[in-house]
Amino acid sequence: MLKTLLRLILALFFILAGMNHFRMPAAYASMVPPWLPFPAALSVIAGIFEILGGIGILLPDLRREAGWGLVALLVAVFPANLHAALMGHIDGFSYSPAALWIRVPFQAVLIAWVVWVSIRRERGLGI
Repeated sequence: MLKTLLRLILALFFILAGMNHFRMPAAYASMVPPWLPFPAALSVIAGIFEILGGIGILLPDLRREAGWGLVALLVAVFPANLHAALMGHIDGFSYSPAALWIRVPFQAVLIAWVVWVSIRRERGLGI
């Protein structure tokens, strides 16, 4: 029951975060480090995959693949979160610099959460 609830919360988190990429595209594009090309396109791609991953972890037949996709996405967007923390702000958001730094290690928490609710298979419990 707890795992199902946490899966639903995580799915909603990714779907809403992905939708935000389209609601506030300049803010998300501003997080992309300057050494990466096409920040607006990368932001749109990340948003699409956040939405698809959030939906995917709700579907039992796609759950593991969606989970692996979200893990890959979280690793891929890590430089953007680090860049935002180093800048000390995200255009369009009022996060404090401390909150931006908290987001950096939170990526590991999100990865562990994704693994637990969508990739890891329970042994001997039939879950």
